[in-house]
Amino acid sequence: MMNKRVTVIGLGNSGLNAALLLKDVGALVRVTEAALNAIVLKNAAILDTKGIPYELGGHTREFISKSELIVVSPGVEDSSPAVRWANELNIPIIGEMELGYKLCKGKIIAITGTNGKSTVTTLIGEILKGGNKDTVVCGNIGNSLCGEIGRINKDTWVVLEVSSFQLERIVDFKPAISIILNITDDHMDRYDKFDRYFDEKLKVFKNQDKKEILILNRDAKELAGLEKKASSKVLYYSRLSKTNGSFLKGAAIVCAVGQKEEDVCTLKDIRLKGLHNIENVLVSVLAGALAGVKPVSMKDTIKNFTGLRHRFETISVIDGVEYIDDSKGTTVDSTLRALESCDRPVILIAGGKDKNSDYSTIRDAVKSRVKCLVLIGEARTRIRELLGEVVETREAATMQEAVELSRGLARPDDLVLLSPMCSSFDMFKDYKERGDVFKKAVLGLGMK
Repeated sequence: MMNKRVTVIGLGNSGLNAALLLKDVGALVRVTEAALNAIVLKNAAILDTKGIPYELGGHTREFISKSELIVVSPGVEDSSPAVRWANELNIPIIGEMELGYKLCKGKIIAITGTNGKSTVTTLIGEILKGGNKDTVVCGNIGNSLCGEIGRINKDTWVVLEVSSFQLERIVDFKPAISIILNITDDHMDRYDKFDRYFDEKLKVFKNQDKKEILILNRDAKELAGLEKKASSKVLYYSRLSKTNGSFLKGAAIVCAVGQKEEDVCTLKDIRLKGLHNIENVLVSVLAGALAGVKPVSMKDTIKNFTGLRHRFETISVIDGVEYIDDSKGTTVDSTLRALESCDRPVILIAGGKDKNSDYSTIRDAVKSRVKCLVLIGEARTRIRELLGEVVETREAATMQEAVELSRGLARPDDLVLLSPMCSSFDMFKDYKERGDVFKKAVLGLGMK
């Protein structure tokens, strides 16, 4: 990269870290950003301290015209003028994650899928750390790979959450271990059809060969037959049947890596709620075993792992009603999994920014498990059109109103579940803020 003219498109977390890394390795880097907001201005001030030139509030063709390489942040789409100009000028384009990979000395475990990525990424990271492995957890989970390169050496395990957006622009990216959890309807506002989204996810093992490993969820029907497309060694995990990787045997989590089957823990040791979290533990212990962590160490980690905030997190029980924050449930499938984990009647708070998802796929679960649907956000009209026939439906203008309405509808032993099926950007900064507002409203109920 020394003295190579590189332009980074985007000045969020990924773009900033890509620019700083390029500067550190001697590239002649510059940054172009279409937005002009507080985060961009804060990051631009950091570029100033490093002497990195930039343009804000719009892209210009002249700014990128002499570049030898373009590095694109995950949120930047092909329709961006800067991307179009780069293609017209025949300038090579890679993503931020690909740049990080090219400069990464560690062993990468890449986790992708529609649902469960963050939980699995975090749990694998904790298992490896508990087994005294040098570990860096990064990627789509919040801190970019480029920003962590300085901490990574040849003995480091890099546990990397990978999104379809990041996989769009890989070239040589080749993890030591690739994991696909599931692939269901999501981001239909970015992709014109599901098949394109599906194919982007499969790129996680595109460059692997027989020296690398691909881990697949045996229970995910949409992943059936993928082993035929892989050149890597394929291992499976399953809650429903015995496999060559990890599986549920009675109440025991069993790992079959190596010469014998080993019990890692039991279902009683798992503090996470829901059937989907049994699957998350199964894949995490398989990855841990492949990295050389002993079963006794993995058991200790699992017993102490309470999960992520805003992921099926109980906030409070008020007057016999349990309030659960699943704000990170931004897809229809994730809400389906949340409902499958509920053993009592549910008041479901859903809605937000529509990603053009097919809400009708959840009709049966809503009909059988939800006693009332409380809708918020931009998507509420469309959701009501598709699900309003099967369940009593109300609408609320704010999260506070939705929580208060839910309290009036709920009876002792009911659940009030926030699981939106949508992104949060119509009403909130992100899913975390949405969950925090829900929590504040719920805790406020207990004070009335």
